Amino acid sequence: MTRSIFITGAAAGIGRAVAHRFAMAGWFVGLYDVDEAAVQALAQDLGPTRCQAGRLDVSRSEDWAKPLEAFWHAAGERLDVLFNNAGVAVTSPFEEAELTRHHRLIDINLKGVLNGCHAALPWLRRTPGARVINMCSASALYGQPLLSSYSATKAAVRSFTEALDIEWQRHGIRVVDVLPLFVNTAMVADEVSKMKTVQTLGVRLSADDVARTVWRLACRAPQRMPVHSPVGWQTRLFYQMGKWSPDAVNRFVTARMAGF
Repeated sequence: MTRSIFITGAAAGIGRAVAHRFAMAGWFVGLYDVDEAAVQALAQDLGPTRCQAGRLDVSRSEDWAKPLEAFWHAAGERLDVLFNNAGVAVTSPFEEAELTRHHRLIDINLKGVLNGCHAALPWLRRTPGARVINMCSASALYGQPLLSSYSATKAAVRSFTEALDIEWQRHGIRVVDVLPLFVNTAMVADEVSKMKTVQTLGVRLSADDVARTVWRLACRAPQRMPVHSPVGWQTRLFYQMGKWSPDAVNRFVTARMAGF
């Protein structure tokens, strides 16, 4: 039996690293992104017999049905893991970015996750032990200056994950998330690297670090999966601080690191 994973935002960064890890382990991998040429090229690199690639704009609910059905049949009628990874960032003082950019971010980072879960449920229900892994972020722990709308979407994804994991236990489906701090990807280099928080904390995680966490969650027994998986010691530290420190302390630390 070959297990399968459907990956959004698979063309680069974390999505690409996850695709490599799972394909090399013998899984059937779905590669989906708005950059269809990139995922088709990746499929050729990984081996076309072990991949299905195509274009998907996660923000468009009507775009999900055909890729999911095609993947289901190509994967031998299995959808073991849905990895909701596609995401973008807006890094600036809130009022300096056009409102359309904030809206587009919400459409991708939050609505894309809702669209994926809603559309994939019929296929997940038909696969014993299926699970959803949502890409979250350490910015969900406390809202980050210059990443206000991004943090908001990730906090929403975190809450959505918690709620859906409880709801979908009646279907035998686990829903969990992954929370890294800054990851060495093009998005961080292009959008986030100018932030003082990045200069203070550094970029200590690679896409492969996140892929290892996704791999562990995909392979772990459902009853042993944590709902939230911080990636890296810095994120684990902030995760614990967020649970036990007063809000005033968390706010002070966040503001100082961000240079406010």
